[in-house]
Amino acid sequence: MLDSNNDRSQEVFERRWSVYYDAVVGRPPRDTLLTALANFELERVEDSRKDTRASQFAVDLGCGEGRDTVELLRRGWRVLAIDGQTEAITRLLNRPDTDRKLLETRVSRFEYVSLPESVNMVNASFSLPFCSPEHFPELWEKITLSLRSRGRFCGQLFGDRDSWAVFPTLTHHTRQQVEVLLQPFEIEMLDEEEHPGKTAIGEDKYWHLFQIVARKK
Repeated sequence: MLDSNNDRSQEVFERRWSVYYDAVVGRPPRDTLLTALANFELERVEDSRKDTRASQFAVDLGCGEGRDTVELLRRGWRVLAIDGQTEAITRLLNRPDTDRKLLETRVSRFEYVSLPESVNMVNASFSLPFCSPEHFPELWEKITLSLRSRGRFCGQLFGDRDSWAVFPTLTHHTRQQVEVLLQPFEIEMLDEEEHPGKTAIGEDKYWHLFQIVARKK
């Protein structure tokens, strides 16, 4: 039986972050981010207003060691990179490919995070499930409100049949719940995956997740 102490189950994951950061060093940006960026580029070509790249502003929420942040910076985006782990921000700032001129960083847990207004994109790669169910509704509202019209959210949510759904400090959703969350958006990608596999650090895991790219109406 799972220990009923929520703090203990949260600590299980927090102790693994260093191992996780080591495991993902050098990995490319997530496909959801690349899809969202491609959609922005397509709009840039088609849109007569022709916004400049420098005007684009993204929040990388749960940035980790920076695999997505660095790609955004490379493409000329301004980025606010946020993570609850000080080590993550330290690793990001110490990367040789991090362009600090366009980067702002912040250490903040999900339950305390504040997001700027009029953001072009909120990227949350495999991070939002680590927000507790108690605080997730408020966090999602903050994300939605921070995005400007035609801004995009990209990232992942875990499904209710994911093997980590037994952990009470993590947030999981049914397909119907995900669709409700995305009602303020035009869905550009909503791929549901369900299969056995492994985590980045090599542990066996049954994955049930939703890959999401959505544009705010």
